[in-house]
Amino acid sequence: MKAGSLHTLGECPATQGSGEVPRCDTVVGYDVPVKISTKTGDGGETGLISGGRVPKDHPRVEAYGTVDELDALLGLLAAEDLPGDIGERLREIQGALFGLGAALADPRGKLPGGPEAWAVEPLEAWIDGMEAELPALTTFILPGGTRQAALAHLARCVCRRAERRVVALGGEAVPEGILAYLNRLSDALFLLARLLNQRSGAADIPWGAAGGGG
Repeated sequence: MKAGSLHTLGECPATQGSGEVPRCDTVVGYDVPVKISTKTGDGGETGLISGGRVPKDHPRVEAYGTVDELDALLGLLAAEDLPGDIGERLREIQGALFGLGAALADPRGKLPGGPEAWAVEPLEAWIDGMEAELPALTTFILPGGTRQAALAHLARCVCRRAERRVVALGGEAVPEGILAYLNRLSDALFLLARLLNQRSGAADIPWGAAGGGG
């Protein structure tokens, strides 16, 4: 299948003008190539999947653009030499985020599928498993430790920003379950950072130990 990033979905020719369901990316599942450089955004606007054009600084574009940034950062983390099945779990989350971001770019809800694509139950099960493996947290910790843990902490921060961008849409339509998924994911990424430190034999960095307080 051929597809671009979340930022190319709305520029697919099938999303422009006809009002029909777009047929240009892996969210829908059609094997149709996407032209990356369309030149239609040169004036500072972009197309939404369900039709219409908005400025590139529109709150909706900020929301799904931040989800795209998070997805890319998880790809960077997944490229690390990760222990166990963590890489596979991250790939699953990347897929969920791609669908979630596409839904944010589809305010009229024309794409098939729905909240089951970003269900929170797998995240909650993963959270429970990591909490069972980790010692109880008794102090605030600073982001860091190993490179892998630091990347997980950075992804957590971007996830929280994505959550804020979705909240900022206010009265605009936000598909069911998206805020809950981002909220759970940020918790999971915090625990993942701690787990990556523990499995590598590195300690979390207590806030007070770094001279910052506590």
